[in-house]
Amino acid sequence: MLKIGPSIMCADFFRLKEQIQELDKYGADYYHVDIMDGHFVPGFTLGKEFVEQLAKNTKTPLDVHLMSDNPFEHMDHFLDLGITTLTIHVEATPDILKCIQKIKSKGVRVGVALNPGTPLSLLDEILDDVDQILIMTISPGSAAQPMIKSCLQKAARLVQNLREHQLHNVEVMIDGGVKAHNIHEVSECGIHSAVIGSGVFHSEHPGLMLEKIKNSLLPVV
Repeated sequence: MLKIGPSIMCADFFRLKEQIQELDKYGADYYHVDIMDGHFVPGFTLGKEFVEQLAKNTKTPLDVHLMSDNPFEHMDHFLDLGITTLTIHVEATPDILKCIQKIKSKGVRVGVALNPGTPLSLLDEILDDVDQILIMTISPGSAAQPMIKSCLQKAARLVQNLREHQLHNVEVMIDGGVKAHNIHEVSECGIHSAVIGSGVFHSEHPGLMLEKIKNSLLPVV
């Protein structure tokens, strides 16, 4: 079944501990943690200290999305914090393989991300080297944008490409504009995982909303 990862940048930080406990209870598959450097994308978000505290307060896997124009240097802040996956952007570095090797050397899963305008062809030389591929279905940098439907179709093409090359261990993830009303469309594309931000956290009870979304994906018996 499609895995769901609540996006921490959309949380109510005055109620964060409560919300994390609630989402743990209702089966969050992972937490997606956006790290923005103010250069690669316009906004600033969370940092090393926050990720370190989050890792100490949940056993749910942490998926760190590093939106930095210097990922090779900045990833050092996060690789030793007990995270599960670190995702970097192919657009952000001229030596993506060097970055991938550094992440692997720490025993952390490797993710690579593509912005909406970036073609899938940039992945051709690294498909064998990564654990997950994040297709941005909004322009990165701010939350609560509508999904770019052409990017969802791009993710669906990637799923098909991976199947044709028998790369069954590489997961395809999307991030941006995923809500309860379009989750079935996402699932039908064969995508493995979806980040949901405001679609979970902007409800009164995020855990119950997560449960509702996950239950809607279950087959009708």
